[in-house]
Amino acid sequence: MTTLDREQARRIAVRAQLLDAYRPESLVATVDHLTLLQVDPTAAIAPNVDLVAWSRLGSTYDHSDLRFAVEEERSLVEHSSFIRPMDDIGLVLATAPDRMHPSGYAWIEANARFRDDVIGLLAAEGPLTAAEIPDTAQVPWQSSGWTNDKNVDRMLELLCRTGEVAISGRRGKLRTWDVPHRVYPADLEVPSYDEARALLDARRLTSLGIARTTSKVMGEEIGAAGLGEPVEIDGVAGDWRADPDALAAAEEPFEPRTALLSPYDRLVYDRDRALALFDFEYVLEMYKPAAKRRWGYFALPILHGDRLVGKLDAKADRKHGVLRVFAVHEDFPWDPEIGDAVDAEIDALAAWLGMEVVRS
Repeated sequence: MTTLDREQARRIAVRAQLLDAYRPESLVATVDHLTLLQVDPTAAIAPNVDLVAWSRLGSTYDHSDLRFAVEEERSLVEHSSFIRPMDDIGLVLATAPDRMHPSGYAWIEANARFRDDVIGLLAAEGPLTAAEIPDTAQVPWQSSGWTNDKNVDRMLELLCRTGEVAISGRRGKLRTWDVPHRVYPADLEVPSYDEARALLDARRLTSLGIARTTSKVMGEEIGAAGLGEPVEIDGVAGDWRADPDALAAAEEPFEPRTALLSPYDRLVYDRDRALALFDFEYVLEMYKPAAKRRWGYFALPILHGDRLVGKLDAKADRKHGVLRVFAVHEDFPWDPEIGDAVDAEIDALAAWLGMEVVRS
């Protein structure tokens, strides 16, 4: 079994997530390698999909690139809560049971006429937003959360997961829905569950570089799923697996850079992994009362080289055209080189947003 020190393990993870000095050639190439971008509406600085893309591509990235890839080129697709490569959609549909609770299937069956109404209307008039689709549910969706009684939204989401409707794009912030044959490729192939699951698991491990054998967040597998080569990491407990190609490249020179990351960035999304490899503690604090926050409402993790070194508490004030920097939290005392590199990255973020930096 290969033994790695923590620096080697961190560098494998950073390089796999396209956060070393190498810059991918395009948004589509970025998403193809990362396998997904999580869609989240929080835009304290910028939406997650844009922050993740900018942190890889830099100033060359523009949100219009995403819209073009999803709505015109159809090289990317929004499915459920993720932007994915269109080439992966068959794999995603084949593994729908992983994203469907039995109660979801039962609710669709109990609302067979409602389901047919939705699909028939989209076939005749799509693309449509959820607000343009009548609610003809026989059995309301019941939940203790925000989806309670939101029957149209829930039916569309569940039918998207099963492959019976598709997200065709956005009208402003609202998703537009259509029938799949007008969104997905005409020659779409949906493999067997086992084949698709194995391919998606392998692609995820390639994007992570190194991960625990299995690890889940909110029911989503974010570990190696038993794939890859077993490795030991000095001073780090647990069963770890590494992507074979990433492991083979571990001795190659590592070219560092500094990056500001979204809280949903897959380098830090597995908080236990971030703590084990990077000694980086992080909690997304926007759900906490302001008085109980340590780092800020939507603090951005800061990467410098192969270390996560702190958090940026900032907010985009679009009305006044400024990026307000409330605090830069150092996880340990920084030397001037780190401070200068972080300041330069904050300036780059503001420039990309078309704003001026205002520091509190």
